[in-house]
Amino acid sequence: MELYPRCHSLMLDEVRCLRGTCLHNDGKRCNVKEAMKTKLTARTRLHRLPKRGSHDPATIRAILDAGFLAHVGFAVHGQPFVIPTLYGRDDDTLFLHGSAASRMLRELETGVAACVTVTVVDAVVLARSAFHHSMNYRSVVAFGTARKIADAASKTHALRVIAEQVMPGRWQDVRGPSEKELKATAVLEFKIEEASAKIRTGPPLDEEADYALPVWAGVLPLRLEAGEPVADPRLKPGVVVPECVLRYRRA
Repeated sequence: MELYPRCHSLMLDEVRCLRGTCLHNDGKRCNVKEAMKTKLTARTRLHRLPKRGSHDPATIRAILDAGFLAHVGFAVHGQPFVIPTLYGRDDDTLFLHGSAASRMLRELETGVAACVTVTVVDAVVLARSAFHHSMNYRSVVAFGTARKIADAASKTHALRVIAEQVMPGRWQDVRGPSEKELKATAVLEFKIEEASAKIRTGPPLDEEADYALPVWAGVLPLRLEAGEPVADPRLKPGVVVPECVLRYRRA
C-alpha cells in the first residue's frame, strides 16, 4: 500500500506539488495521473458564469484535496436527500463511510445516481450594494455511482484514505480497525463519472455608478484554522501531542 494514497500538497507545508507528480518531504513520489478518466455531458455543462468554471482535472482534484466534508445528494422514490459526510480521495475515486445501518449508504450501494459536492469558502465579498455581495469560493460538483467495498483489506485502505484526508499523518499513530469494527462499518467507493469545478476570486463587482458611494467595500478572508489541542481527560501521562496535530493546516 502506498504511503501517500493521494496528494496532500494543499494541506502540508513540506509538500511541494509538481504537475502530475508530487514530491513529499521524505523523497517519495505519489503517482497522480494527469488525465481524469471521466466523460462530460449536459450534467456538467457550465451555464451560469461559465468563465468561473473548469473541467480541468488538476483543478478538480486540488479542490477535493483541500476539503474533507462533502454533501451527497440522491433520491429515494422521488424524495431528494442531501447528507453531509466525510470523504477521502484516491485518484478519481471518493471513499465514503458510515454505520452499516446508514440509510444513505444502503441506498447508494444499490447503484443509484448520486451527486457529491465539495465547497471551500475563502472569503466574504462585501460590495457597495446589497445585490452584489458575494463570496470567494472553490467548489466541485461530481456525478457518479457507488459500490460497496466488501473485503477487509480494501475497506481498511479506504478508511485510511478518509482518515488521512481529515488529518494527514494520523493513521500511523493509531490502532487500526478491528474485525468487529470493520463489520460494523459500511464503506463505499464512489467513482467520479464526470465533474466540474467553479471558483470565484477577487474584489466585489459593483455597478459603475456605485463606486462613488461612501460605502466600505472589499474582501474579508476566511479560513478553517485549528485551535489549541485539548487533551482527553483519560490520556495516559507522558503522551505528547503528535506532530500531525501540531502542524495541522488546511489550504
